[in-house]
Amino acid sequence: MKEYSFLTHMCDIRMKVEADSLVDLFSAALEGMNSIITGGREPVEDERQQLLVDIESVDITALLIDFLSEVLSETHTAYVAFDELEVLQLADSHLRAVLHGNKVEGFAEDIKAVTYHEAEVRMNGEGYYQSVIVFDI
Repeated sequence: MKEYSFLTHMCDIRMKVEADSLVDLFSAALEGMNSIITGGREPVEDERQQLLVDIESVDITALLIDFLSEVLSETHTAYVAFDELEVLQLADSHLRAVLHGNKVEGFAEDIKAVTYHEAEVRMNGEGYYQSVIVFDI
């Protein structure tokens, strides 16, 4: 189980992610951010692009935000919507993964930053990992 949903706010986009594993939490967060950026636009070419990420952070919450920030930067630089996450290693403060995606012509929404505001990866009462992620637009 993994899912994401959007919470209303005036100047930002707030997204709640929930999943039954940390890998799925990171995947749901990536899918959610990607859906904001692309707005459902189709890729412009079929050739898949790859990106290796190797991120070290102070804790799992910072790791999630740092991961999304890295992906956002690469998305804007290469005009690639990364829609698949292949986790090679995930620990409380380290992620090594390969992202796969396709080139896009443009973005439906310009996310300026992924913030630490409200972010806290934790286990909820139902036994799922969850966090709220706030995107500056």
